[in-house]
Amino acid sequence: MTGAVTLAEARQRGQRMLDPVSVSAAVDADWLLGAATGQSAAQLRAHPEQPLAEPAWRRYQGLLQRRYRGEPVAYLLGRCGFMDFELVVTPAVLIPRPETEHLVEAALESPAARVLELGTGSGCIAVALGRAWPNARIDATDQSAEALTVANQNAALLGVDNLRLRQGDWYEPVGTARYDLIVSNPPYIGPAEPEPDQGDARFEPRAALRADESGLAALRIIIEGAAAHLEDAGRLWVEHGHTQGPAVREHLAAQGFEAIETRRDLAGRERVTGGR
Repeated sequence: MTGAVTLAEARQRGQRMLDPVSVSAAVDADWLLGAATGQSAAQLRAHPEQPLAEPAWRRYQGLLQRRYRGEPVAYLLGRCGFMDFELVVTPAVLIPRPETEHLVEAALESPAARVLELGTGSGCIAVALGRAWPNARIDATDQSAEALTVANQNAALLGVDNLRLRQGDWYEPVGTARYDLIVSNPPYIGPAEPEPDQGDARFEPRAALRADESGLAALRIIIEGAAAHLEDAGRLWVEHGHTQGPAVREHLAAQGFEAIETRRDLAGRERVTGGR
């Protein structure tokens, strides 16, 4: 670096570098500059003339290079916002999406004393429910030990002590236990669909994104296994692809579910379906 680069200049250079690869280049640059300097966005903007120290400049350049190659900002920062809190995230877990907040909102409409989440990943759903219902017993399963490590860290950091994490495939870790509520955001992208090979999703775990049977395989397993694990009048809520609503509703009905309903995301697309 020849001469000290100011914070304002660093932000501008970062945005120019990321413009060709990110629709949120300015925001990305701000986040990465904050991570490199340890300063908040407000601090960065309050003192644009402040020179950037050489070690921070090197850290910033390294982060920009990784973002330019496509790595998600959430993985570079090691954290991501969800609902009204912040989560630890690593490449072992799916980055929580705003669509999944609709799943949490639907689940919270009817209080439950015993809850099961299938495929917890970062723990975002289970942690959100645990924060809302501190007296509930919440179990969460995942086949990935690495994902459960992240979920456990999030539960600890957010003070959720009513969550039990269990390793295994879907219902297998909970035996014959029954619940008032089962929730899941399973993989639902079909093998031939391009989304996981584009953008940030390229760096996320394949098993959390893709499923066989045109993306319906995991949803089928969850729906077919739910009756054996739900109390009378218990509810199941699942997130699914925006074209999969009819298939999910049909499968729920075939398994004896009633009061089946679908919620739409902010774009008006069918995204969350449940039944009793």
